Amino acid sequence: MTSNTYPLPANQIKAAVLMGGVSREREISMQSGKCVEEALKKAGVNVVTSDIKPDRLEILDDKTIDVFFNALHGTFGEDGQLQEILESKGLVFTGSPAKASRLAFDKWISKDLFASVGIVTPDAVLFETKLTDTEVENKIRRLGTKLVVKPLREGSTIGISITDTPQQAIAAARKCSAEFGDCMFEKFIPGREMSVSVIGNLALPIIEIRPQAGIYDYHAKYIDDKTQYLFDTITQPGIVNKIHETAVDCFNVLGCRSAARVDFILADDGKPYVLEINTIPGMTTHSLLPKAAEKAGIPFDQLCLAMVEMAQADAVERNAARR
Repeated sequence: MTSNTYPLPANQIKAAVLMGGVSREREISMQSGKCVEEALKKAGVNVVTSDIKPDRLEILDDKTIDVFFNALHGTFGEDGQLQEILESKGLVFTGSPAKASRLAFDKWISKDLFASVGIVTPDAVLFETKLTDTEVENKIRRLGTKLVVKPLREGSTIGISITDTPQQAIAAARKCSAEFGDCMFEKFIPGREMSVSVIGNLALPIIEIRPQAGIYDYHAKYIDDKTQYLFDTITQPGIVNKIHETAVDCFNVLGCRSAARVDFILADDGKPYVLEINTIPGMTTHSLLPKAAEKAGIPFDQLCLAMVEMAQADAVERNAARR
C-alpha cells in the first residue's frame, strides 16, 4: 500500500475495483464494476480494475493499492471466500468481513440468525433430497399451498420458483437442488416487495418494487426498463420505522460492514417479512442501493467514495485493536 495513514483524501487514494469473478452473476458484476470505476474517477480517486478469479489474484499483491473495492456478486466474491483471502493478506477492502459474508450468503443460516433476535421471516422448510415426495409433502403442508422454492446460496433471484401446489413445489425443488445445490421451501406471503439499503448503520429510503410481469426476477431486475422503483409509497410512519429498524437489525446481527441491502415483503396486513440480505448490492444503473442513496441526497460518486472511506476507517479500527 502507498500509505498506512488512513483515511486518505480522495486524490491520494489508489483503488482497485474487483469485478467479474466466476459466479452466475458475472455479467452483472462486470456492469457494477464499470459503474464503480467511473464513479470513483469522478470523485477524484486513482482507479484500476481487475477481472479477478480464484486463479487470477495477482492484483492483490500490488503494493500500490490502498483500497480494494469488491464489486463481485455471488459465489467466491460474496460468500466469504474472497474476503478470507483479503483478510489473510491484511488488505483494506469494501463490504462485509468474511464471517458476515458467509452468514448472509446462506439464506437458511441467516434466516435462523434473524429469528434468534425476533426478526420475522416467512416460515420455511429445508428440502431433503433423500425423502420421498410423500414425505416432503407432509413436511411442507404447514406452509400452505402456494410456495417459493429458492436455492440457499445464490443471488439475483437465480433459481427461484413460485409454485401453486405441493407437487409443483417438490418438482421445482428437485430441479433446483440438482442445478444449484441445497434449497428450501418458503411460505408465499402476498404483499408488496420492498428493499432497504443500509450504509454504515443508516437505513436509506425504502424502495417499493413493482415489476411489470408481477415477479421481480432476473429479467425484471436487470433487463426490463418497465420495472417501477417507487419511493414514499408507505404512508404509515410506524411501518416505515419498523422496516428501517429491522433492516439495521439484520445488518448488525450478521456483523455486516459498509453497505448491504435487505429485501422485504410487506404483507397485506402491514407486517414486514425479511426475505434476505445482500452484502454486495448491485451498483448498476438498475440497482437499488444507488437509487436509494440518490433519494437520500448522496450522488453515486459520493456513495462509492463513502464506501472506500468506510473501508479505510475500518482498517484503522482493526489496526488499533491489534495493538
